[in-house]
Amino acid sequence: MSTENPAAADSRPLSESEAEAEARRIIEGLWMSEPVTTSTSYVDRTPSPAYGTAPPVPQPDHRIVPAWAAGVAVASIGVGAGITGVGCGVWLVCQGFAAVTLTSVLFVTLPIAAVAAVVVAIGSVVRSVKAANVTNHHHYSGPVHQENNTQVTHHGKWFSRSDTTVNH
Repeated sequence: MSTENPAAADSRPLSESEAEAEARRIIEGLWMSEPVTTSTSYVDRTPSPAYGTAPPVPQPDHRIVPAWAAGVAVASIGVGAGITGVGCGVWLVCQGFAAVTLTSVLFVTLPIAAVAAVVVAIGSVVRSVKAANVTNHHHYSGPVHQENNTQVTHHGKWFSRSDTTVNH
């Protein structure tokens, strides 16, 4: 029979008082044993001297930033602010797309329609200016022979070398 654990020899369960006594014995045994301590670090508690044997050396702090570095910094701040503005604009547009209402449809289509109207107006102005400068002069210089409004013969000068007869 073992002296370490008297209940180990028995196969019967412990009564409540025996279990309590065994638990107390195990817990007290843990507190009574010597803890194993190993030092993992060392802190020197001696005070540092106020000054040493060498004289103090002046260490001036002259940080000179090159002009290109300052320009890059300013430009990056500007680009960041610009991208933030673009991102806010995209967010607002996406909010307009997300809310499918008459207002959101107008919000999306009215700028597109305005740009299209400006393009059409500029195109019509350009066309009218071109029409004012163009005379109704045909640049055909080949001979044309027409008989009884049913047969047209033309003799091409540059691309066609044969006589072409077209019957209408």
